Amino acid sequence: MRIKVLFLGGLAVALWGQEAESGFELRSTVSAQSMYSHELTESPRDGSAMTGGFQALLYPTWKLDSHWAVSGAIQVHSRPYFPEEFDTQGYGVKTNILNANISYSQFWGKGSLVVRVGQLTSAFGSFLLRYDPAANPLTDVPAGYGYYGGGVAIAGMAGAQVDGTVGPFDMRAQFTNSSPANPRSVFDKDQYANWAGGVGYTIRQGFRIGVSAYRGPYLDRNYPYYFRGEAPPRELPATGYGLDAQWGRGPWNVYGEMAHFQMTYKAIPTYNVQTGYAEVRRVLNPRWYAAVRAGYNHPLAYPGSASYEVAAGFRPTANQVLKVGYICEPYSGSTTDHGATIQFVTSFKAFGFAGH
Repeated sequence: MRIKVLFLGGLAVALWGQEAESGFELRSTVSAQSMYSHELTESPRDGSAMTGGFQALLYPTWKLDSHWAVSGAIQVHSRPYFPEEFDTQGYGVKTNILNANISYSQFWGKGSLVVRVGQLTSAFGSFLLRYDPAANPLTDVPAGYGYYGGGVAIAGMAGAQVDGTVGPFDMRAQFTNSSPANPRSVFDKDQYANWAGGVGYTIRQGFRIGVSAYRGPYLDRNYPYYFRGEAPPRELPATGYGLDAQWGRGPWNVYGEMAHFQMTYKAIPTYNVQTGYAEVRRVLNPRWYAAVRAGYNHPLAYPGSASYEVAAGFRPTANQVLKVGYICEPYSGSTTDHGATIQFVTSFKAFGFAGH
């Protein structure tokens, strides 16, 4: 299941390459949405409670031959678009290169091997494989994931990764220039080698369980929580380990993850947080579905938060979906944030040709 839904990795590119020896194609997912949240009325934005925005994900693929390919995943979005941007200043358009890599693939019998080098999203967990809004049935991301931070940031890192399958097992190992907790550009200071990896087992068709982990220095000297008198960043690793599961049968799809993240400090107490979510989607008929997700972030020494999200989706065509979602986020001993989103998503093949 994991390999079949890989949107932000090179393995889907390799599968396309089995259909043609060479060629180029550009696929895209474009979404527009209207959002309502009282967070938008508070400092530092102090604006209207309602705003709108857009997101475009571009997937260029250049298949060189039956084994080699160059691929990417480029995100362009307006600000504010993601809930994490509701309490930040500024408007505009931002571009992120989530993936930009060259890959080598080999398939045989019940096994496969794919090697990628370049810009990569984290190999930790399972949600990033269905981050594309055409695959995500809700309008936000689960607890533990973030657009700019959190346990696993939705951003690319320079590195190399190996993916393999043998029968019901799938495996991955990744080495990058920075941590998923604080991705760094190749032009930034304080880059340190990190590793991540995972193993999954498909118990039967549609039912898979997996484990994953990462470790390596995560701080940089300009990090908001890098305090005076702290040890050098290379001596302060972040560690994450988690469990994920996916189950699908008939009209039902269920996803879940649990993870523990530890951010090491010496000048202040080490930060530990437990996080997780459960997500259920039910297809009501070929055009309609309903989905719900419940999650939690529980720091071991600080107040935590929960999140509850529901959405209904309508498909005017096979490549379009209109979502109406609502999210509630209660914080321990504090307030509760509410928000509503209407999102329209279109996926299409913008350009492509194939040769032999």
